[in-house]
Amino acid sequence: MAGARVTMGSMRIPLRIAGPALAGLLLSGCGLAALSDLWFGETEGPPLPGKRIAVLVQADRIESDAQLADLEVRLPPPMVNPDWPQDGGYPDHAMHHLALGDNPKKVWEATVGDGADAAARLTAQPIVFGGKVFTMDAVSQISAFDLQTGKRLWRTDVLEGDEEGAFGGGLAYYDGRIFVATGFAQVLALDAEKGEVLWRTRLPGPMRSAPTVTGGRVFAVTIDNQLHALAADDGKKLWSHAGITEAAGLLGGASPAVAGDVVVVPYSSGELIALRVENGRVIWSDTLANIRRAEAVSTLADIRGKPVIDRGRVFAISHSGRMVSIDLRTGGRAWDRKIGGVNTPWVAGDFIYVLSNESRLICLTRTAGRVRWITQLPRYPDPENPTRPIAWTGPVLASNRLIVSGSHGEVISISPYSGQVIGVIELDSGITVSPVVAAETLFFLTDYATLVAMR
Repeated sequence: MAGARVTMGSMRIPLRIAGPALAGLLLSGCGLAALSDLWFGETEGPPLPGKRIAVLVQADRIESDAQLADLEVRLPPPMVNPDWPQDGGYPDHAMHHLALGDNPKKVWEATVGDGADAAARLTAQPIVFGGKVFTMDAVSQISAFDLQTGKRLWRTDVLEGDEEGAFGGGLAYYDGRIFVATGFAQVLALDAEKGEVLWRTRLPGPMRSAPTVTGGRVFAVTIDNQLHALAADDGKKLWSHAGITEAAGLLGGASPAVAGDVVVVPYSSGELIALRVENGRVIWSDTLANIRRAEAVSTLADIRGKPVIDRGRVFAISHSGRMVSIDLRTGGRAWDRKIGGVNTPWVAGDFIYVLSNESRLICLTRTAGRVRWITQLPRYPDPENPTRPIAWTGPVLASNRLIVSGSHGEVISISPYSGQVIGVIELDSGITVSPVVAAETLFFLTDYATLVAMR
């Protein structure tokens, strides 16, 4: 990937959000100004005298810390992870520094089923375990592929009867089974070798995110902000927890993070709740909502990026402009930064990497949240026609490069030490699902439902 540019075509796909959020976007301040000019003509007069001072929070952009200019970014050495068993990797979502070849090339690609269209979206990240890659397409078809060759091993349609029109959910592997959360308010367990359905449990609402499975328990969040804990053996309901109901949210969702006896659940209301794994008792709660936001869309406090638990800290980011580091046991905040985003932060060594809503890739110190460097990614495929913004996903840290992918089909690798762009690859479709690294192989799932393996 380093220093190379491979072109296989491109596709532009805008970031999509829920209907109420889109309506809010159209009614935001910038939208009203544009409509005013269109309907009533330009009314701009001479500027008033005096100094201009920004009053909107979005104008208060976070910048790199000049005092850290000489701070050397050091990372742990890359490690080979044979598996990526759940959405976000492991149940705590802390993957650190993964191993990948110096110049990965495409070794195979396979069609996983139905891709994104006007009625359905691809939201499920591929998972990898035991030499197999498991995928979920836009209509809840589950497939298994051989990791080395891309040969399809089995496919299972988990829908019942005439179910259609819903999408979302995701996959997790645990103890020889594939656990599936669906947009049809069901959680299922499949045999990982054959794809046969072992059990099926109905929940009160549909799911947009993948389940998290560990310690014999399945944790699934429904779109009405309820966390359900099920027994992995038979799907029996163990306990549940209800957050604040939110009328609007972003496309997709975030899986809970689990470490030891604590599960940290993110809700679309901006709530972040730590619960006891065995009984659901609340340990602490916090909110990542930012009430100072002025734009309608920015008031969505949705925690779309998965929380990360690493060495006794919880790292989480909300769409509305708040990123925090919280003590796992006490719930006390170690630091709080005005950064909004919808992607999962990536923690490695003493540093954290995160994508912001403004398409900025930011490197922060883990202990204090101070900004070491910032790299501005392209915001539009065509800067001369800024009407279809790029939705970036990632980052993933693999062999001394940060990998981010865009809804317009570009994949960019960036130095984790300086923020400089290393190389660019173009795929034949947009990518709105974060890439995966396992067994020194990089996987992309495009919006055309093509699984691409690079090694």
